[in-house]
Amino acid sequence: MSYDFSSLKKEIMEVEGWLTKEFLSIRTGQATPTLLDNISIDSYGTKSPIAHVASVTSENARTLRITPWDKGQIKEIEKAITVANLGVSVSVDDSGLRVSFPELTAERRDMLKKIVGEKLEQAKISIRKEREKAWNDIQDKAKEGEFSEDDKFRLKDDLQKIIDKAGDQLEDNGKKKEREIML
Repeated sequence: MSYDFSSLKKEIMEVEGWLTKEFLSIRTGQATPTLLDNISIDSYGTKSPIAHVASVTSENARTLRITPWDKGQIKEIEKAITVANLGVSVSVDDSGLRVSFPELTAERRDMLKKIVGEKLEQAKISIRKEREKAWNDIQDKAKEGEFSEDDKFRLKDDLQKIIDKAGDQLEDNGKKKEREIML
């Protein structure tokens, strides 16, 4: 007998996607346009992300260049970035905005590493919950006679291999983010 682990794998992929998105929102010493993804401005009566009303590019490791397609929105973009409280400085010139990210202090790096650890632990807890759901389902099906005891424990081993692989992937992502923070 075999068991369909596809829903478990789908949940694991969602957890990995969530963690990746959370890690992108943690600002390291590098300026990337994704840091502005969660900031929206009022554009012609609707809330729009900055990337939908302007081009956002990296000028260098600590500076982003925002060039709005409508120059009349420069002040609105400046206000939205300031209100977002990202700890950046914004300067306006004739063609757009320049967003400068300050150098990270040792204290701030330690705090960011702690946040990475917390996010990683949340993801691991989610995966353990999914493992528990799948294991309970396998046990229920074994009680109903769909699996023999040998099959049940073979499936438990398969389940653990999937969970271990996912845990290793999460750990690798966490270590990568920590190295990025320490650069």
